[in-house]
Order: sequence, then structure tokens, then C-alpha cells
Amino acid sequence: MASSTASGHGFVVLIPARLASTRLPDKPLADIAGVPMVVRVARRAAESGAARVVVAGDHERIISACRTHGIEALLTRQDHPSGSDRLAEACEKLGLADDTIVVNVQGDEPLIEAGLIDAVARTLAQRPDADMSTAVHAIDNLAEFLNPNVVKAVLDARGTALYFSRAPIPWWRDGHADGSFKALPSPAPWRHIGIYGYRAGFVKQFPGLTVAPIETSEALEQLRALWHGHRIVVHVSDHAPGPGVDTPEDLERVRRLLGA
Repeated sequence: MASSTASGHGFVVLIPARLASTRLPDKPLADIAGVPMVVRVARRAAESGAARVVVAGDHERIISACRTHGIEALLTRQDHPSGSDRLAEACEKLGLADDTIVVNVQGDEPLIEAGLIDAVARTLAQRPDADMSTAVHAIDNLAEFLNPNVVKAVLDARGTALYFSRAPIPWWRDGHADGSFKALPSPAPWRHIGIYGYRAGFVKQFPGLTVAPIETSEALEQLRALWHGHRIVVHVSDHAPGPGVDTPEDLERVRRLLGA
């Protein structure tokens, strides 16, 4: 029988939630059928194999809303420059052992699947040489491949990330012979899914790592880990995740999908 470490059991889900949002004010508290969005995310996460699900919020209103619905929540500082810094503070305050696997689930993903959370935790547990895990799925349309808002990933033979980019990678040389892409490369390129697994010890170290030039260029924080020589192992999902919520239009779409 596999040990709990090897299987990923006993992991902790942390959900960073920041009240301020330029495109959707008070986003974590957005109402979806009478329930705040961040609570819906936490309930989804609780369906996974996680031993504990904690919302790391930056405002008492988030903490209060979570506790009203029976969700564990922790107040963190408002001045964190990134979600990773908030995670590091949460790991410290929760006293998590350095080898504890932590899965970072975004607070604006009310349709996140429990199976994906489990897979990201398990993938990291099975690779002691890696410090992080994440997920991808196959891109099936050309517009997505060319869209700079869609992050692409390139993997090695063991499923470890070589690079993440907003550019269409891998670059299909022969498919671009006449100056534009007419079709997707084969095999299909990978789209990055914004969910991460870490060991708590690495989460605590991450904010202290020097910001990488490639991270600044691409505006992708995970590149800091690669630049400093840390491995990111990648779970390949069979399908795309449900839509996240960044705008009022996204919120309406999710409300419709959930029958709210």
C-alpha cells in the first residue's frame, strides 16, 4: 500500500483571496446563488482528498463570510505583492511542516474539480526531485495557441516543465513557412492551468528568491522557480477546467452554468 506521502494524501489546500480587484470589485464575495464565490471554491476543494482547506484572505469581510459558512479562514496582510507571498505567510501562521504538500487553488475558480486538485497533489508527492507541480491540457484550437493571454507549457520526457510562455510554443517552424500559422502543430501544444502544488518549505522560501528576468518579461511568476533551478512537475489533464471569474461577464457566465 502506498504511503500517504507517496499518494499525496494529507495535503492542505490554501485559497488566497484578495478583496481588491480592478475589474470586479469585492470579487471573493461575489454572490453565486446566495453563496460567496470564495466559499464555493472552498466547498469544491473540500470534495478533494485534502486534509484541510483554508482561505487566506486579506480582509475581515472575507474571513467573516467564510466562517459564516463553516469554512476555515486566516487573515493575512493586505500589502503582499503576490499570491505566493500570501501563501508563505499562511504556511508560517498555520505552522505547516516543510514537507507538507500545499495546493494553491485560486479564489476565483468556483468550478474547479476536486479530481484536478488531487492530481496536482499526487503528482508532486510522486516526484521528490520536484519542488512544485501544476497542470496542463491539450490546446484544440489555433486562436487559443496564438492568444498571449493563454499560457503555454513545454514539457520534457518525464513530464517536467521546460518553460512557460505567452508565445505560441513550441514554435512550429514548418507550419509558419508562409508567415502565419494555418493549423496547430502536432502533437497538440499544452495550455497551462493555473493551479499549483508546493511543499510548504519551498513556499516559505519562494518570496525570498530573486525575481527572474524571464518572469518580468513574460509576467509569469512560475518562471522564477525554473530560473533558479527548481523543477516543476506537470499533470496532464484530459480536459480544460471550467471558466474562472475575472470580469462581471465571467461572473454571469458562471452563474448561468451553476443555475444561479
